[in-house]
Amino acid sequence: MSGSNAEAFLRLVKIMDELRAQCPWDKKQTIHTLRQLTIEETYELADAITESDWKSIKEELGDLMLHLVFYAKIGTEQGKFSLDEVINGVCDKLIARHPHIYPPAGAERTHVNNEEEVKRNWEKLKLKEGKKSVLGGVPQSLPSMVKAMRLQEKARQVGFEWDNKEQVWDKVDEEQKELFEAIQSGDINKMEDELGDVFFSLVNFARFLQVDAENALERNNKKFIRPFTQMEEQALQTGKPLQDMTLEEMDSIWNSIKKQQTR
Repeated sequence: MSGSNAEAFLRLVKIMDELRAQCPWDKKQTIHTLRQLTIEETYELADAITESDWKSIKEELGDLMLHLVFYAKIGTEQGKFSLDEVINGVCDKLIARHPHIYPPAGAERTHVNNEEEVKRNWEKLKLKEGKKSVLGGVPQSLPSMVKAMRLQEKARQVGFEWDNKEQVWDKVDEEQKELFEAIQSGDINKMEDELGDVFFSLVNFARFLQVDAENALERNNKKFIRPFTQMEEQALQTGKPLQDMTLEEMDSIWNSIKKQQTR
């Protein structure tokens, strides 16, 4: 860390100390009251990254860093850990899990050929540290699609993987057929199970295509939101809101907007 970086970080720590001591709102916060706010800040950063909005990324990183310092301050007050312990802990972890960069004392540097071997070694080292399962590091509160991707990536590191994308697509096709059978049965629980299998297999297929399923779906969300809001605006201009239109009338406006977007 350069001198200017260290100075800026220490300024943030000093301000946090002052706010915690003097501001009624900051004094009242706990790790539990901050939790939801932290989740919101993380999603705001994710939105900025999706949009490649560097100005907002810089701002949201600052907000998230504030939260990290806030938790460390509360941990210090509670006698659980200090900010130094948090920082040194992650430094020690990074060094231990990168033996191809930082060889253990008295040992040779681990050789790796590519990023896949780095990730595979990372998972092996986690298990040596006492992790009971390679899936244990996937947070339970992750959004389901993101969690599916992480579970599949973790399983891949121990060799639990399809050979090629054609096999994965065959699995998608198989799960779709089972979903259609469940629909015919009318059993809502069975339909939910089979639809979940379809989603999971589609996420797996996206991973084989090296496509981020979460990003792909979010791009489609944005593709829907923009023309839909334009359709609402055009409908209001005609004096007839969407809820008073027929589906055919809405389709006419929708198709007109989509044609304009493809020009």
